[in-house]
Amino acid sequence: MIPQTIQAWQMAAPGKLVRAEIPMPALQPGEVLVEIKGCGVCHTDLSYFYMGVPTIQKPPLILGHEIVGVVVAGDSALRGKEVIVPAVLPCNDCDICRMGRPNRCLNQKMPGNSMGIYGGFASHIPAPARDLCAVGDRKGMRLEHLAVIADAVTTPYQAARRARVKPGDLVIVIGAAGGVGGFMTQVAKGMGAKAVIGIDINDEKLRFMQGYGADFTINPKGKNPKEVKELFKSYCKENRLPANYGWKIFEVTGTKPGQELALALLSFVGTLVVVGFGTDETSYMLSKLMAFDAELIGTWGCPPSAYPEVLAMCVNGKIALEPFVEVLPMREIQRVFEDAHHGALKKRVVLTPDF
Repeated sequence: MIPQTIQAWQMAAPGKLVRAEIPMPALQPGEVLVEIKGCGVCHTDLSYFYMGVPTIQKPPLILGHEIVGVVVAGDSALRGKEVIVPAVLPCNDCDICRMGRPNRCLNQKMPGNSMGIYGGFASHIPAPARDLCAVGDRKGMRLEHLAVIADAVTTPYQAARRARVKPGDLVIVIGAAGGVGGFMTQVAKGMGAKAVIGIDINDEKLRFMQGYGADFTINPKGKNPKEVKELFKSYCKENRLPANYGWKIFEVTGTKPGQELALALLSFVGTLVVVGFGTDETSYMLSKLMAFDAELIGTWGCPPSAYPEVLAMCVNGKIALEPFVEVLPMREIQRVFEDAHHGALKKRVVLTPDF
């Protein structure tokens, strides 16, 4: 039976979470109702909540955009199926969508930001049926773990596609031990990269990543870019790899030091993909791009059409989820937000409704 109301944790205003009960909306043509089984906590949520980064839908608003659940109403072909709700939902009908870039559709909707008041830290959410990713056989994986595919895994996958990562490539991930960077490292290796260098300031997490795609790690803490480059060159020399051309660099931290290091490592016929978001400005002599014949690429989200490919990589073991995810009840949302805001979480948390 479909309930008459949606139970939720709402952001009443930046910095303020409240328990709320809102009327169940009537489904619009093409929509289904998803009963939420898990929603991941992303740093984007924290930016809205603590930093006052504006959302398109003004509060009160239900945050959360890494959603997995079960369709309980709407399209009969989907009813009863487990689905992932993409974090970026394009209009599928504009010039940008038609040119094959629907992930950057200017009319896109995002749960927890611009889908009305609806988001993932709730019991249910209405969503467009055509963009959902049906789960199918998950080979014993916990359904809740798949929530992180909606952003933390698909965003790195799209970044790798933008960089045209292929077997034999050479990759550097700056922020390799973070919530998105850990998956960026796995995606690169899973797509066949010959060497993946992980750079991060957390030694413990860097050691962990050596079991999940990182062939060599560097902690840049207390080092300037020149010193990091020397460590990088030593690794290349020992492994008979080029140090001055061909590397594909993914900057995932969004911090000024991370961006500056990425630019310092960029060289001949190299590629730098900016994945992480930050508000600091970074200066760079653009003529170097010309001299290097290098590429600087921005990336945003991931088109829903690519989700089945990412799901398959997870189900088939090319991308591990369980070691990187912790599942907690949604009643702990306030504590989880605070811990995440202060960097106290060791894993990406998925909250499960327990209203």
